[in-house]
Amino acid sequence: MLVRRFLVALALCVTMVGFALAQEVQLKWEFKKDQPFFQTMDTETKQSMKVMGMDHTQNQKQTFIFSWTPKEQDKDKNWIVAQKIEAVKMNIEIGGNKVEYDSTNPTSAAGNPLGDFFKTLVGNEFKLTISPEMKVIKIDGRDEFLQKLIKGNPQMEPLLKQILGDDALKQMADPAFASTPPKAVKKGDTWEKKSTLNMGPIGTYDTTYKYTYEGKQDKFDKIKVDTTLVYQPPGPNAGGALPFQIKSAKLDSKGGTGTILFDNDKHRLDKSETKLTTAGKMTIGIGGMNTDVDLTQEQTTTVTTSDKNPVAAPK
Repeated sequence: MLVRRFLVALALCVTMVGFALAQEVQLKWEFKKDQPFFQTMDTETKQSMKVMGMDHTQNQKQTFIFSWTPKEQDKDKNWIVAQKIEAVKMNIEIGGNKVEYDSTNPTSAAGNPLGDFFKTLVGNEFKLTISPEMKVIKIDGRDEFLQKLIKGNPQMEPLLKQILGDDALKQMADPAFASTPPKAVKKGDTWEKKSTLNMGPIGTYDTTYKYTYEGKQDKFDKIKVDTTLVYQPPGPNAGGALPFQIKSAKLDSKGGTGTILFDNDKHRLDKSETKLTTAGKMTIGIGGMNTDVDLTQEQTTTVTTSDKNPVAAPK
């Protein structure tokens, strides 16, 4: 009788362990050599500023379409991936003035003061080295990219060189891959990742992403994202590439939430949406005079992955 009870208990333990293990899932990116995929990144930003008692608003919508083509793996199992900017769309409204640009529409640059600048973005290619942990550890193509931007906008050379450093470009590419957990997870498990983006005279952004695995949603694996952003104003030696200087700032992030749908059949992100609100006060120096600014910014970013290029081929 005692032996039978022991065997029943042992069988129950084995069953429960097997059930627990069955609930775990490994969410991992996998590249296929020379098989490209495409991502559409839509970002909508709404800014409200109060300067010297006057309210100012700025609304901006931007779309970038990227292609990603895995080329090869090196001896350290890092993937070499080619990234290309396939298209750019901008819709900016500042104080009632609108600027629109669409690289898929050949006539959109006519009479557009920023059209030539946006146009130089399209077609640029970078070569990224991505580690097995899905971290961008190297990026090639920065110098060529900068030269194209500077050629059409020489007055912006100091600023562009400061804000588009190697580390900044790596950090901009990281979110496309950095959301997956380092090990198998089950519903309710969490993990964190941190990034620092130094934008020179604009300041530094320290971002913490907390991910929570929420299980299946249809055929996708759902991940909740909670984002905390800490802004640090530039130091006194940040350089004077801007027509103004950020003297001090206290900005806090609120409501940084979002979701990621991961396609574990294709082993890649299918869609993500994140929202972040930042609010606080800044002191800006212009021409030797300091001005206080109350700032509220709401930003929503959506990324969608596809097998086909969303940009229609020219007829």
